[in-house]
Amino acid sequence: MREGTFFCIDAHTCGNPVRLVAGGYPSLNGKTMSEKRQDFLEHHDWIRRALMFEPRGHSMMSGSILYPPCSDNADASVLFIETSGCLPMCGHGTIGTVTSAIEHGVIQPKNPGTLILDVPAGQIRIEYQQNGNKVEKVRIFNIASYLAHRDVVIEVEGLGELTVDVSYGGNYYTIIEPQKNFPGLEHFTADQVLHYSPKVRDAINQVVDCVHPDDPTVRGASHVLWTGTPTQPGAHARNAVFYGDRAIDRSPCGTGTSARMAQWVARGRLGVGDDFVHESIIGSLFEGRVESLTKVGDYDAIMPSIQGWARVTGHNTIWVDSEDPYAYGFEVK
Repeated sequence: MREGTFFCIDAHTCGNPVRLVAGGYPSLNGKTMSEKRQDFLEHHDWIRRALMFEPRGHSMMSGSILYPPCSDNADASVLFIETSGCLPMCGHGTIGTVTSAIEHGVIQPKNPGTLILDVPAGQIRIEYQQNGNKVEKVRIFNIASYLAHRDVVIEVEGLGELTVDVSYGGNYYTIIEPQKNFPGLEHFTADQVLHYSPKVRDAINQVVDCVHPDDPTVRGASHVLWTGTPTQPGAHARNAVFYGDRAIDRSPCGTGTSARMAQWVARGRLGVGDDFVHESIIGSLFEGRVESLTKVGDYDAIMPSIQGWARVTGHNTIWVDSEDPYAYGFEVK
């Protein structure tokens, strides 16, 4: 029995996949995207598993579903789905979603060149540059980002003692700068990132609590951001973000870039108006900027922006049949 048929627009943002589910998705209960996210997780999460995991997806797969706006001033709402769950916010996912949706007429902006989007983490503003039918660049004016914990000491099996920061940019990131037991990303292989990241994540969540002051459903240090020396001209820093169980972000990571800018501002390395070019593990770049200062609860915070590009790779109609023994996906660990 066919459980669902989903029309998808597949793309990638600076190397990391984005599958926009443009048809076949369910309606959701709730007034805000945070509430709708909880409804999806409770009643429809099989769709995420079926479309993101193997055999229809893979460990790095990310996606999104577009919904009508929750707010009067918004153009649309976005639910983010990927192998690690339904994220509060996803930067590379937003860039890919906007590119696919504008190029295919899925969104009709109230004001061409700009969008207001409701996301589970709040509301974001978009500016995009279009050349004919192609969207060349997308800039996200992201939600407030802040350094949540600094100089946290953890013990990681196989590495030893590490001193890390935890910063929020739409998700909570454990940020590991070069130090005695971590010489820098340039000295690590991808296999080492995959091996040590779950150990780091387990260790940090045992010693600190990460709960967003404005939304208690946003909790837990879910992502690990390893840093190193940039290789591309103009880049200020390089990173590899681990998420899910076996994924390394191929893009520079939008919420990770926001989290790192918040960390650098808190440590006096960036100021309002400063640019921050972030390099990914494959050398692709996001152009970040510190737009302004703000507060998140009692925390000093920033309003960041991130600019990047995406390319559509094709259309994909996916069937999920309950008679398929792998209908709801799997992951090899």
